[in-house]
Amino acid sequence: MKGHKDILKDKHGRAHNYLRISLTERCNLRCTYCMPENGVQLTPKGHLMTYEEIYDIARLFVKHGVTKIRLTGGEPLIRKDIPVILEKLASLPVELTMTSNGITIDRFIPDLKNNGINKLNISLDSLDAEKFKEITRRDQFGKVYDNLLLLIKEGFCVKLNVVLIKGFNDNEIIDFIQLTRKLPLTVRFIEFMPFDGNKWDITKMVSYNEVMHRIYETYDKNTVLRIQDAPNDTSKNYHITGYQGTFAIISSVTNPFCDTCNRLRLTANGQLKNCLFSSTESDLLTSYRHGKPIEPIIQKAVQSKFSMRGGMDTLEKLRDPNLHSNNRSMISIGG
Repeated sequence: MKGHKDILKDKHGRAHNYLRISLTERCNLRCTYCMPENGVQLTPKGHLMTYEEIYDIARLFVKHGVTKIRLTGGEPLIRKDIPVILEKLASLPVELTMTSNGITIDRFIPDLKNNGINKLNISLDSLDAEKFKEITRRDQFGKVYDNLLLLIKEGFCVKLNVVLIKGFNDNEIIDFIQLTRKLPLTVRFIEFMPFDGNKWDITKMVSYNEVMHRIYETYDKNTVLRIQDAPNDTSKNYHITGYQGTFAIISSVTNPFCDTCNRLRLTANGQLKNCLFSSTESDLLTSYRHGKPIEPIIQKAVQSKFSMRGGMDTLEKLRDPNLHSNNRSMISIGG
């Protein structure tokens, strides 16, 4: 391992220019696919990255080629120092974005605008208030929906993330697409993925093909237009003729996009995950706090990245709980 040239390029030739940073393991919702029923063991505060550490580590990644940073959680906006974090990261030459559940985002619109954040991902898994309450274990649908409309009114580019679970919200696919008729947003349907404690099994998953089948039952195929995907895009994008918005499908399980993956994840306690599905992590924070260089750790982690889904390159492997139960729950990885 000589020098630190191209430390973000893996052995499969993939260059990683997109870093997702989780700011907290805490959240003001309790989504069933994200958080285990009994909660998670939270990392002690002293073992979480401070805003200075977040900035310094992010700056190092930018030095080596990162051009986009997404802030996640938990819910990133519940960190008390979020305005400072936004201001610090906005000083870097990157595209800065965020994923939020939308509950308190109305309070931070000036902070987002002042720091150049104009693209947001908002999580909303049902348009039915009772279903929303069931899946999030909180009665906050009205607040999230109102804030969604507010963000659009304020000029933000909004993507709505919808995790589909068979028998729960798959009957709302067309309802979500109907939102794009008059609203300039993108609805993204996400295949249900396995994480620690979320009781995943493949029978609960709504596949890409099933989503498209539902859509073609309602819309004439000639009106469902395939859109050119952006480079390294995780989703397959579509537009209904005459609609203001678009919709997309993220098929991480049935049709993964691993061959063009450019993403790395930094957890709130400073662990680098080279893949969402990976059960291994690399500790950056401890070395950073001891004044040791972290570039060799980053390079080793990137070089050890599997070609597909943390080594689960078949559906048979994905069905084996022993292969993914050692991964974190989604809330402690970062959405």
